[in-house]
Amino acid sequence: MNIVVEKLPKCVATLRVEIPADKVQGEREQIVKGYASKARVPGFRPGKAPRAVVEKRFQKEIAEELNGALINEAYDEALKQESLHVLDFGVPEDVTTHPNGSITFISKLTLAPQVTVPEYKGVSVTVPPAAVPDEEIEAQLTALQERFADFNTIEGRAAAMGDFAVIDYTSTVEGKPTEEFLGKPAGYLTGREGFWVRLDEKAFLPGFAGQLVGMNAEDSREITITLPEDFPVSELANKEIVFQTALKELKEAILPALDDEMANRLAPGKTMADIKEIIRENMAGERDRKISDMKANQTVAHFNAQVDFELPEELITQETQSQADAMVKRGVQSGMTEGEIESQQNEIFASAGQQALSNLRTNFILQEIARIEKITVSDSELINHLAQIANQRKVAPKKFIKDMQRAGRIQNIRSSMAIGKTIDFLVEHANVVESAETPIND
Repeated sequence: MNIVVEKLPKCVATLRVEIPADKVQGEREQIVKGYASKARVPGFRPGKAPRAVVEKRFQKEIAEELNGALINEAYDEALKQESLHVLDFGVPEDVTTHPNGSITFISKLTLAPQVTVPEYKGVSVTVPPAAVPDEEIEAQLTALQERFADFNTIEGRAAAMGDFAVIDYTSTVEGKPTEEFLGKPAGYLTGREGFWVRLDEKAFLPGFAGQLVGMNAEDSREITITLPEDFPVSELANKEIVFQTALKELKEAILPALDDEMANRLAPGKTMADIKEIIRENMAGERDRKISDMKANQTVAHFNAQVDFELPEELITQETQSQADAMVKRGVQSGMTEGEIESQQNEIFASAGQQALSNLRTNFILQEIARIEKITVSDSELINHLAQIANQRKVAPKKFIKDMQRAGRIQNIRSSMAIGKTIDFLVEHANVVESAETPIND
């Protein structure tokens, strides 16, 4: 075989193959013999039909099998000859049988990127201490109180920080209704009626709650906010938005006492001491998970910052779409309307594109480290993992594994497991520093 590989930018290569006539004829001979020995042709016993009859009757099938066998052999030869790591061989093009009996074709290959990883043992990561701070326990207890709070209407005084305001509002940007200014739905920015907002600087939009201070029930006020540079709706970044706001009611929260009576409401038969211990255990488990994630994320970020390489455009496109679909799904689950999602379409795809690049780069880096360290996933590990997933989904393991095989997802699952083991390896060999100044990631 005459094989020529032309490597191009962006992890693409053009494969040109010429298969000589004697190779084609030899392969065809073997395929025809196979058909002749098994073919069932009316009027002849199985395997006894004349060769010419068999060739004519199964002409299409023989040609397809011949081309398939020769093309696959050419791919294998190209892998050996050029030491290629091919992600996708593409679809053969210009498959031509020449008068002399030779066959030629061209194929566009997608190659794995060339990754050179730096020293990967001893990466420094900084995380908060494992012990749950007392103030976080207290914050959880306060949240429980607020969950069971009663609300009284405030009369005879103006709004103050810490109160709850029930408001109606609409908004404008540069004198136009926000939706008109944007030319698309603006979601919660457009306006709401009977909207509850706590007078807290972290509530709603920064700077909004503070401007409600001093208002009385039935008062109206224009509240002007300058939206930040990184506001999710890019058309509104750094813009002033004016809210025409009417205060309908003012409420104050009456918190219940943190006593055994409240504990019994939460979990019959439990004391407040029991509740505090349950909270501490749950928070400790969640904190451990977050710290583990922080170690993994910092380790991966370390390599992403140091290693750069080209990525296949097709993979970037596929991963970007996958990330965008996932973002839209999360948005729908969180209550976003179709209009709100559409209004943020550009921002969603921009964010999805960045995440796609990060994900792909991370995967290739980790795959290379796994190759160097010979980190693999055994068949027993894979089967046990699949069985666990099946049990969680309450599906028979054998059926679940067969379904995964039919869907072609087994190799992807094995690869994901190998990447997980590689991250564990890197974290195990990382230089972990605990610092009380490091915030826990949400």
